[in-house]
Amino acid sequence: MRHLLSLEQLARADMEHILARSTVFKRDRGHHAQPLVGQTWALIFSKSSTRTRVSFEVGLRELGGRVMFLNAGDIQLGRGELIKDTARVLGRMIHGAVIRTFAQRDVEEFAQFSGVPTVNALTDAEHPCQILTDIFTYQERRGPIQGKVVTFIGDAACNVPASWMFAAAKLDFTLRLAAPKVFQPSADLLRRAGGNIICTEDVAVAATGADLLYTDVWVSMGKEAEAAERLQALKGYQINGRVVKLARPDALVMHCLPAYRGKEIDEETFEANAPTIFDQAENRLHTQKAILEWMVA
Repeated sequence: MRHLLSLEQLARADMEHILARSTVFKRDRGHHAQPLVGQTWALIFSKSSTRTRVSFEVGLRELGGRVMFLNAGDIQLGRGELIKDTARVLGRMIHGAVIRTFAQRDVEEFAQFSGVPTVNALTDAEHPCQILTDIFTYQERRGPIQGKVVTFIGDAACNVPASWMFAAAKLDFTLRLAAPKVFQPSADLLRRAGGNIICTEDVAVAATGADLLYTDVWVSMGKEAEAAERLQALKGYQINGRVVKLARPDALVMHCLPAYRGKEIDEETFEANAPTIFDQAENRLHTQKAILEWMVA
């Protein structure tokens, strides 16, 4: 049985297979097999979502499956039931689960006790589906990411850059992380990730010659109480015209959305790169379908 819980745990061959199949699913939408016919999958979300929820719901249906959306606040998880007990009940009734929550251990425990394929659709530790989509989007426009330079600017101690770190080692590209010291990844995470990862407080150093400039919100879900402190600390870590000029002339600018113009990216730069950013959003659907197919193969 296959799960997608973390890019740290995903083999390079499996990553490459998912990326290749994403291309096929995008090209042949509406004209492919339906491996989930007769199956019911649960989406269990403790965090709000637009792109993740819609792409998985549509993707599951296009693969022939049925979808049950369960907000954690509406089931017994919201009243303190142990995740392993919820998993052992649902595992007797559903065929797979897509979980978006806070703690990484909750997704891992669900997979352990449910006995059904389980997808990490975002935790505080990782966002593996997003980064697989981002790599697919880059390769769709620019070819193999191997040997390229990806620069992440902003809060480099959150889930999105963590998944970028694990991908960098497995797919042989350089990852530069530009962030204040307090928002850089831990030494333990850097050790676990391996690969060619450069941490710096200097945005110009990180952006110069980059093939891909990437950012995310400065205040992630669950960090709202820290908003004022974060906005102050990160105000110099914005993707804007000055930063884009430092990158390669054909560099892509990407954002996993939602975007807060004037903070992590300015309005002009966002709109200039909107075709890439919204392709990136659309590609969540195609990559999600590739992930689901791989899990049940």
